[in-house]
Amino acid sequence: MTQVMVRIPEATPVALGLNPERVGEALLLAAAVQWYESGRLSSGAAAELAGMPKPLFLERLKDFGVSTFRQNEEELREELAKDS
Repeated sequence: MTQVMVRIPEATPVALGLNPERVGEALLLAAAVQWYESGRLSSGAAAELAGMPKPLFLERLKDFGVSTFRQNEEELREELAKDS
């Protein structure tokens, strides 16, 4: 796993209403949502980046106003194969 250090202004967690220890998680989720929405990551890869199960990631998309139905044909087939 790659580790990245990001510097943010001290006022950012306050402005976002976040505990400073939770900012990293929030940044990963926001990045995952944006890259999913732009088509750069699949829903599974975005969920992994966000550090949560795929169903929970898809649920959290609504918090960002992003549709959950952005899966491509291959992803849908994979999901159907898992359920079989």
